[in-house]
Amino acid sequence: MGMNETIVSMKGICKSFPGVKALDHVNFELCAGEVMALLGENGAGKSTLMKILSGVYDRDEGEMKIFGKEYGNLTPKLAQEVGVAIIHQELNMCRHLSVAENIFLGRERTKGIMLSNREMDAEAQKILDELKIELDPGQVVGELPVSKQQMVEIAKALSTNARVLIMDEPTSALTAREIEDLFRIIRELKSKGCGIVYISHRLEELQHIVDRVTIMRDGQYITSMDFKNAALDEIIAHMVGREIKEKFPKVSCPKGTKIFEVKNLNAGRMVRNINFSVYEGEIVGFAGLMGAGRTETTRAIFGVDPKESGEIILDGKEVKIQKPKDAIQAGIVLAPEDRKKDGLCTKLSIRHNIGLPNLDLLCNKLGVVNAAKEDEMCARTVKNLKIKTPGVEINAANLSGGNQQKVVVGKWLARNSRVVIFDEPTRGIDVAAKVEIYNLMNELKKQGIAVVFVSSEMPEVMGIADRIIVMCDGRITGELMAEDATQNEILSLATRFEKKIADGSSREESR
Repeated sequence: MGMNETIVSMKGICKSFPGVKALDHVNFELCAGEVMALLGENGAGKSTLMKILSGVYDRDEGEMKIFGKEYGNLTPKLAQEVGVAIIHQELNMCRHLSVAENIFLGRERTKGIMLSNREMDAEAQKILDELKIELDPGQVVGELPVSKQQMVEIAKALSTNARVLIMDEPTSALTAREIEDLFRIIRELKSKGCGIVYISHRLEELQHIVDRVTIMRDGQYITSMDFKNAALDEIIAHMVGREIKEKFPKVSCPKGTKIFEVKNLNAGRMVRNINFSVYEGEIVGFAGLMGAGRTETTRAIFGVDPKESGEIILDGKEVKIQKPKDAIQAGIVLAPEDRKKDGLCTKLSIRHNIGLPNLDLLCNKLGVVNAAKEDEMCARTVKNLKIKTPGVEINAANLSGGNQQKVVVGKWLARNSRVVIFDEPTRGIDVAAKVEIYNLMNELKKQGIAVVFVSSEMPEVMGIADRIIVMCDGRITGELMAEDATQNEILSLATRFEKKIADGSSREESR
């Protein structure tokens, strides 16, 4: 295949999951020897499209040609044979095996019935040398830093003669030094005629390697263009697109006294020097991109992760939070992003989900649950939050996502909490349920409870929050009043990485 020849052509690709049209007639093309950035906000359908190309998902309709040949549905194995490889964010390595063993996983070289390690080591060495990667084929992969594990994945892809490489957020865990290395290897691969699909949220790093961009939004193909004449503002405008289409119910309340304040909070590298406060009658939204440190901030406040330093002040008094129980008793609660894992016992009834965390309020001195109190608490929660359910004995697993989220919040509100922190409250639920959750937040706001929420959906932050705090790379990069904020402003604050590549100093050194 010559350079600039089209090696992947996808036309009119559609894919639906129950309740969601993930891809709606999407087109995508990739040429030999180019880096194509695939861009779009979270949930635009980029990963789904790439999973179809790499054989993980079947498409519902549309056609796909790879190296000029039409393919029906691929399997991951067939995709690999055709020359498509995906370098995952979560590296799927066998940590206890050596570099060479990982490179030849599933395609081990044998002599008779014995594994031929020497032959695999030699071949691995050859590939590593070609890429100028300094690694010993005999090293155990689990002992390598993430950047080197990624290099092993790339080497593995090349050893299967991959000509189409999909890289999903490849720099998210790398230092500036390692990013330089990765970019050098990407240039090397380009010169060999590989086509690379590069998915990234970090727009400012694109200028170093990208030839063209394809932009998706809400499962649709928006446009593709050459990178050199695409200004970042233009790219952002295409990614964000139309005016906000879902209507967000906003309630205005008088702004009261300061309820909650966080001062100089530090916890790990994703929570650096965080300062903010929340007043009665307002909702504060935390915006940013994946990996900005917003979830880590909520975890540090709530005592899930240890803090290095910082004060948490509630109603003017400092509260000491070492563990989640301290936070709950102080009246600060967290509705976590992964409600199935962290917030809800799906095998238990609604009644038990609400009652269990509140046993201290429901039990008499002998530790016997007062059933009447529990009934009253559950009935009040179901009514106040409009939880749609035939009754409180129903298993939480049988509720819709929106109603599950209400149970998570309801069990805490039963305690008269003062501060409620939501982490991605509407992730993965349908539009109607989203509106219910917005109403719930507004209800809390009207009751004078401090509401804080983290969301990666920009329209949601602008539509529901009164004040917006933007984070990037573990720091707060700006604060805006929602009524004055524009999506472009928020996105530019959210991509304000300490200019890692330009000045070559990594986070580690800059601290």
